[in-house]
Amino acid sequence: MENRFGRAQMNLKELASKLGLSPTTVSRALNGYPEVNEATRERVVAAAKRHNYRPNARAIRLATGRALAVGHVIPLNTRSEIMNPIFADFIAGAGDVYSRNGYDMILSIVADEAEEAAYRDLMSRGTVDGVIVHAPKTNDPRIRVLKDIGLPFVVHGRASGAELDYNWVDVNNRRAFQRATEFLLDLGHRRIALVNGLEHMDFAVRRRIGYSDAMDTKAVAVDPALLSSSEMTEINGHRAAEHALSLPEPATAFLCASMLQGMGVRRAIEGRGLRMGRDVSVIIFDDDLSYLRNGEDVPIFTATRSSVREAGRLSAEMLLSVIAQPDSPPQHRLLEAELILGQSTGPALAP
Repeated sequence: MENRFGRAQMNLKELASKLGLSPTTVSRALNGYPEVNEATRERVVAAAKRHNYRPNARAIRLATGRALAVGHVIPLNTRSEIMNPIFADFIAGAGDVYSRNGYDMILSIVADEAEEAAYRDLMSRGTVDGVIVHAPKTNDPRIRVLKDIGLPFVVHGRASGAELDYNWVDVNNRRAFQRATEFLLDLGHRRIALVNGLEHMDFAVRRRIGYSDAMDTKAVAVDPALLSSSEMTEINGHRAAEHALSLPEPATAFLCASMLQGMGVRRAIEGRGLRMGRDVSVIIFDDDLSYLRNGEDVPIFTATRSSVREAGRLSAEMLLSVIAQPDSPPQHRLLEAELILGQSTGPALAP
């Protein structure tokens, strides 16, 4: 048989015959069943690639009872960081893993109050085999709901205060912002403004803690007038900077939770006839976006870099492993951000 590209395509029985294995063993190896040992699984996967084998999705669904689909439930009305363009990069990384493993992705857009019902509906109808939870909050109630209904899930981020253990992939937000603040303090800055995300979001809480820890270590008092928390947009970054630059003792440096906020801060700086990197320093987070580059040869912004696409890939791989082995203990993956030097930071000017 030939596929739509004109290449010969092998069926399951032919692949099993070439390997000297039963069709059942080959099918189980390709679908991640734990009773197939790793050496056999690797041998089967390699042979499937070599012989251009593509499993029949409908047959797998019937044989395994799986939907071969992963869900992403996105609240429609929530004013949250999910509206930030980093979401597209996350989905691109996760989608690549789904595609390579024969899974579809189902994106459900629901009203805020309908999110729990959406998870229960996906579970009861068998629409998906698991879900990825986005934008966790402190004490996030979705973790308890998903545990109770038995739907496999991975959280992109963490939820401080959660009583239950669960699968998660996260970046070390506290450490990233601590290091960035320490860098600005070492440059002589003391009036450092924090332009944070919404602080009911867990990542924003951790970033505030990292900032505060660094300031405390250097015995620098945190001025509440230099702290802002809002959606991570360009306009909110601009508003925060306008306020911090208008104070009797204005900010000399800004630590921003996103590149979009950093762009707004830069606009405010330049609107006052000041120069970013000379008069006022700026550090951003998440500059490794495929369609919103931080300069070319030399980064525009000094940044704490963490690939959102890679986080999507790792989250998807973790979820598929949980689906294949649902009784395995919870998995945790903590990624470290890298501090990248750009043109937006310099020594504090003498008063």
